[in-house]
Amino acid sequence: MVSMKDISVVCGVSVATVSKALNGHKDIGEETKRLVRETAKEMGYFPNSSARTLKTNRSYNLGVLMIDEANSGLTHDHFVMVLESLKVSAERHGYDITFISGSKQRKDKMSYLEHCRYRGLDGVVIACIDYDEIEVLELIHSDLPVVTIDHLFNDRTAIMSDNINGMRELFNYVYEYGHRKIAYIHGAENAAVTKNRLHSFYKIAEEYGLDIPDEYIRESAYRDTVITAQLTNELLDLADPPTCILFPDDYAGLGGMNAIKARGLKIPKDISVAGYDGIRITKILDPQLTTINQDTKKLGQYAAEKLIDLIERPKTTFTEHILVPGVLDKGATVSKLK
Repeated sequence: MVSMKDISVVCGVSVATVSKALNGHKDIGEETKRLVRETAKEMGYFPNSSARTLKTNRSYNLGVLMIDEANSGLTHDHFVMVLESLKVSAERHGYDITFISGSKQRKDKMSYLEHCRYRGLDGVVIACIDYDEIEVLELIHSDLPVVTIDHLFNDRTAIMSDNINGMRELFNYVYEYGHRKIAYIHGAENAAVTKNRLHSFYKIAEEYGLDIPDEYIRESAYRDTVITAQLTNELLDLADPPTCILFPDDYAGLGGMNAIKARGLKIPKDISVAGYDGIRITKILDPQLTTINQDTKKLGQYAAEKLIDLIERPKTTFTEHILVPGVLDKGATVSKLK
């Protein structure tokens, strides 16, 4: 392994000069910096991460805890885009990413917090998980810097999709197209995301003077195409079926759309539908799904940047709750009623 001493011999300078040049100290001339850096690159020198950790008291490693109820992992269309943005932003600041597994996944029965300690993580981003789980709460209440995505805790920074206004925009669009019989298959009711969307759904319906029948409201797990298809059929079998169905998310909506097509019905001629998230596949569907495009780039970017702020500037970084708005994609699955 190439050391700074090896570089100093080749460059004809002291080890201290090599160290200063590699770390960008101002008391080293630009020509010397260039010589040292080029020589280090040619010799294949890499800084020792252990030495860096001892010097800075940081590992430059961020943890990501994400376990959705459908066990989708990195096939989760929405969150994989958030994670990609988080990764890019973290790497831009010199940090790596480590995925955290807990006692359910590990043979050594480590908790989430214990795993973080074991890996020496500087901080953690938590997304798409049961936030009421004991091990998650242990991590939240620890002294480790934490940023959550789409869930609020006191004294913790959270990056939130603006689900309230997103649902309002979607409902407004459907209403303006003449629909008054609007059904909603929502996600798991104990999720913060669901609560905001569902409350917003009822609020805007109330403002329009619409009385939403209880049978128009159904619950399905997010990304569950099978249950969403089943519930879609139940809604269509009602004596007074809806003219438009809102799905919990785009992926689950694929199951609902398939159920509609299996009945020989056409979208949106016979029944209108809309999703939520704006995943890639919705852009190539025929007809293209009406949905809310979430800004996954900003969700991931803000999560990484705010976590790094908490790590590097703990005394001056405030706890924040940041709302990230989505954008309505009108698509072609909502028909205009007379």
